[in-house]
Amino acid sequence: MKIIIKSNDNLKTGENNFPNFPIEVVTEGTTLIIVPKLEAYVEKTWEYAPSKAPVFYNPTMELNRDIAVLALQTYQRTADKEISVCEPLTGCGIRGIRFAREVNGVQKIVVNDINLKAAKLAKLNAERNKLAERVLVMNEDANLLLSRYAAPRKRYDYIDVDPFGSPAPYLDSAVRALRHGGLLALTATDLAPLCGVHPKACVRKYGGRPLRTGYCHELAVRLLVGCLTMTAAKHEKGVETMFSHSTDHYIRTYAVVHRGAKQSDKSVLKMGYILHCFACFHREVSKGIFPPWKRECTECGSKLNVAGPLWLGKIFDKEFCALMAEEVAGRNLGREKRILKLLSLVRKEADAPVTYYAMDKICDKLNLRIPPLTKTMDELRGAGFQAVPTHFNSRGIRTDASAKTVKEIITRLAA
Repeated sequence: MKIIIKSNDNLKTGENNFPNFPIEVVTEGTTLIIVPKLEAYVEKTWEYAPSKAPVFYNPTMELNRDIAVLALQTYQRTADKEISVCEPLTGCGIRGIRFAREVNGVQKIVVNDINLKAAKLAKLNAERNKLAERVLVMNEDANLLLSRYAAPRKRYDYIDVDPFGSPAPYLDSAVRALRHGGLLALTATDLAPLCGVHPKACVRKYGGRPLRTGYCHELAVRLLVGCLTMTAAKHEKGVETMFSHSTDHYIRTYAVVHRGAKQSDKSVLKMGYILHCFACFHREVSKGIFPPWKRECTECGSKLNVAGPLWLGKIFDKEFCALMAEEVAGRNLGREKRILKLLSLVRKEADAPVTYYAMDKICDKLNLRIPPLTKTMDELRGAGFQAVPTHFNSRGIRTDASAKTVKEIITRLAA
C-alpha cells in the first residue's frame, strides 16, 4: 500500500523546504518521531505550546498513547484476527505510527489530518519508521474521511478519536465507520463543560446535564459514554464499555460497538440519571431515559440536583483490564508503574457502586481533618459494606454505604 496525501499541494515530503519549522526527535515506546520543537513557540510561560505549533503534538498525552497501545493489543488478541485501524485526527502521526510499530496483528492503518503540514509530517514519520507499506496518510476533513469508510466491508476494527476538545462532532461518522464488534476509543479534554463549570455547553455537546460534585470526573465519563450510547442508538447499534480513565486534563473511554436494534435497546436501558444532594452528600441513581420526578432528598429533605441523562452501566470491564495489565510486561513504556497502578485501581472498582465519596469534600464541609483512606475503608468493611479506592480521586471511596454512614465513620475517625 502506498502512502498518499490528498490535497492540491503536490510537494513531496522530504523536500528541502519541509519541515520548514523548528523540530526535534522524541522517543515514545519503541518509536522515534519527528515533532515540532514546542519551546520555540512559547513566548510566555502560561501559553499552551501545542496549540501554537504548526503541527499539533502534546507530550503530556504520552500516557494516553501508552494505554492506547495496550488496549489495542488486548482487543486484537481478544478478536484473534488481523485488524484495521483509523486515526482521523493524527497531528504528527505519533499515535498511529506507534500502533503500527508496537501492536501485533495490525494489518492496515489510516492516519489523517486536515492540516496539510501535519499530514506531511505524519508521512515523513511513517517513512522514517519504515512503515510506507502499512500506513496510509490522508489530508482531509475527519468526518469526510470516516464517511468514506462507512459502507459494509470498508469499515475499521478500531477507530481512535483524540481531538483537541470534544469528540462529540465525530461520533456519528465514527460509529458508522466501525465494524460490528469494533472498538472505539474517545478522548475528551473539555472537562470544564463535562464537570459542570459550563453546564450549558455540556448540554449542547453531550446532551446531558453535569454537576460540580466531588465525583464530577466520573460523571464526565458517564456523560461521554451516554452521548456515545444515544448516538449509536440512532444507527441501531449498542455499546459495551471496556475501559475508561480520568487522567490529568482529560477523560478517555474504550467501547465495543455491536450492531443490531436489540443491542441498541439493551444499551439505552442502561441510561439514566444521578440525583445528588449538596446539603448532605446523599446520592442515588434513577434508571430510564426520562427524567425522574423525585426531587427531595430522603436523608435530609433538601432539594436534589439531577445529572444526566448519562450512562449508568459499567465503565470498566475487569477481564479486559487484567489482559491490558498482562500486556505491560516487556514493553518500553515510560510510565509503566503509573499504568500498572491505574489498572490495579480500575480492576478493584470495576464491580463497585456508581459514584464515590470524596473524603476531602466531606471533611471540608464538616470542618474535620481528613482521616487515613485505608482506615476509613476498613471501618466501612467492618460495618458490612463494600469499600474500595478509585482511580478518579486519591481520596475517593466507592462504597454501598449511605452518605450518613460515611459521614459518621469519618467523624469518628477524625475525632
